[in-house]
Amino acid sequence: MQNADTNRVNPADRLNTLVTDLRAGRRRAVARAISLVEQGAPEREELLRRLGAGAGTARVIGMTGPPGAGKSTLLNGLISAARAAGRRVAVLAVDPSSPFTGGALLGDRVRMTRHSADDGVFIRSMATRGHAGGLSAAALEAVQILSAAGYQDILVESVGVGQSEVGILSLADIVLVVLTPGAGDEIQALKAGVMEIGDIYVINKADYPGVESLERELREVCATALRGAVPPTVRRTVATTGDGVVELYHQIGIHLDALIATGEQARRRRERAGDLLADIAADVVRRWVKQRGAAGSPVEISSTAFRRTLAGALETVAADTAAAAALGTVADDTATADTPAADTPFVTANTAEPDAASQGARRRNTPDEED
Repeated sequence: MQNADTNRVNPADRLNTLVTDLRAGRRRAVARAISLVEQGAPEREELLRRLGAGAGTARVIGMTGPPGAGKSTLLNGLISAARAAGRRVAVLAVDPSSPFTGGALLGDRVRMTRHSADDGVFIRSMATRGHAGGLSAAALEAVQILSAAGYQDILVESVGVGQSEVGILSLADIVLVVLTPGAGDEIQALKAGVMEIGDIYVINKADYPGVESLERELREVCATALRGAVPPTVRRTVATTGDGVVELYHQIGIHLDALIATGEQARRRRERAGDLLADIAADVVRRWVKQRGAAGSPVEISSTAFRRTLAGALETVAADTAAAAALGTVADDTATADTPAADTPFVTANTAEPDAASQGARRRNTPDEED
């Protein structure tokens, strides 16, 4: 009689198979890998480390804007344009979290069923899990996974929550801000946040009255933009009919080329890498303080001593990283604020741990995944 232990799959072999299938672009493996990072599974860090070296050079296109602007319909059109150009496309639709399960509440994949049978398209809803700025903390790592799987365009639709939407900059190479005619009054209210992050301002539903006045206001915003060397542009679309959508897709490519040529993309990536490291540090400290409090050992450290200790620890990490780099032994998923990989549009945040919400969530958004 065969020992039952011989039928068990070695965890290392299972991970090897997952990485192989993922690099081959198999959608089931991609779904499984994203679930691992969302749940903070034990093998998550090793998976991301292995993917780090060959993570690919996907174009990460962020899309934001107020609710009702037609972002999901516009995404549908951009997917079609990208597929017509022969490119593989992935979509991360970042939705609000359910307060009970932690799962995505809206499930934007329901609105993109037209592409569900296309092997060149992968669509995934992710929950914000309370992350400020509308982005899931795991979305950064999901982008790395999708790029490693060979998706060339990664479209990220973030929750339309107004000024805090600036969080989308943490992973997007280019940001589309989608508005509709009649939103002129909103521009003044949003200027301090979402209206300052756009590379391309898209006037969707451009067949509605008021399009001219909105475009005029947007061009005034563009004239005073602080986004860097490449000025923002304004495009019109009618997503429901497809008018202007292909032209918008082409404009995205033109704008990205300009960002690369001027060095603006490299500057943004360096800035994003630093911001991400700061987010990692804040997350680690927040978890540590919470765990100490839950264990009945509240933190009683002076702020000055705390700052000094943290600064010393960071200097030690920087020195160790520099020494490892000199020996050629830096982990694949390591990135620093000063020297991000030139061809990598994101860096990896390996700090998330499984929480009650993520462990209890029902994975309703992953039909491609094996149980």
